[in-house]
Amino acid sequence: MKRLACSEREDWRLTADQTGFDFHTVDGERYWDERAFYAFTLDEIENQIEAPTGEIDAMCLELVACAVDDEEYLRRLKIPETFWPLISESWYRDEASLYGRLDLRFDGRGPAKLLEYNADTPTSIFEAAVFQWTWLEQAIERGIIPAHADQFNSIHERLIEAWKKLREGHRLHLTGTTENPEDAGTLAYLEDTARQAGLETTLIDIEHIGWREDGSFVDLDDHGIGLVFKLYPWEWMFHDDFGARLARAPTRWIEPPWKAILSNKGILPLLWEMFPDHPNLLPAFFEDDPDAAHLGTSFVRKPLYSREGANIALVSDGMTVMEQQGPYGAEGFIRQALARLPNFSGQYPVVGSWLVDHIPCGLSIREDENPITGNTSRFLPHAIL
Repeated sequence: MKRLACSEREDWRLTADQTGFDFHTVDGERYWDERAFYAFTLDEIENQIEAPTGEIDAMCLELVACAVDDEEYLRRLKIPETFWPLISESWYRDEASLYGRLDLRFDGRGPAKLLEYNADTPTSIFEAAVFQWTWLEQAIERGIIPAHADQFNSIHERLIEAWKKLREGHRLHLTGTTENPEDAGTLAYLEDTARQAGLETTLIDIEHIGWREDGSFVDLDDHGIGLVFKLYPWEWMFHDDFGARLARAPTRWIEPPWKAILSNKGILPLLWEMFPDHPNLLPAFFEDDPDAAHLGTSFVRKPLYSREGANIALVSDGMTVMEQQGPYGAEGFIRQALARLPNFSGQYPVVGSWLVDHIPCGLSIREDENPITGNTSRFLPHAIL
């Protein structure tokens, strides 16, 4: 694994705008950055990232199978008791998952380590699936990178195949907070892949979803919502006004309710309990667990619920050396062994390993001068050399 400087395409902004990638620059700063790329060997991709990703996903599914009917697990995850039946029923109905992203610490010199699992509403999928592939093709054409370069990236094709398996005669509604440019772009891309799979679609802001007295959800045209993709976290839905109506509604959700277990950082200590000393896991404990003392005075403190690095603190030798502010933490925290991100030319990358229909199929790299990856961290492309 290397970080290699390269020339950027002079017209990359125009190319981005033409493909609908209108959040490539945020507050005047680059989000997409192709002045360098991360290079991997085929062995690193196949044996050190792809294979462990599949194994971690299998361990996560084993954890869900244990947790759905175990009150102790669900209480430790601080999932509201009202929704336990909804989660359990979705699991036993074998409701399918579309996608997820494992965030890994990887430097090419040791095993990839799971930092967290973005299991419910992972973003950056358009830039991972489409725009970095466009970069690869055009960079080869223009002699920016070697002609033999390749990329670990079948995300787009996998999404289309997954949508074909998920359709059941229902129109697909896609919902989220559409005033957010990144969320709107992600929804538009996923809608496009669903249409390519043959589904009829409707895009609707989540605030515009209504309900009938019979318990079903409806869109602005009063059409029933039978199948819906949501770019909106389950923990938010549980606390929204219509959360109490979720159990009655015949709606099928993507991601399904059982993903509420895996989108919780409490799975990190639970996985460590189930698979102690696994080479791709870091020691982790709930903060109120006396065994958390095993980590000593150096650890990462993470809220059970958190997004974009918010409320995460790096503690080294008892001193907080870095902390991101944010609104999370009311439900509690976990502590994870401190595994500092590798430093490549003063940048700290996190490897995002994508799964579609539980198949590992692509990478996204986010980097920052800050060792806590946040909302403004840049996206860099990758290549296999």
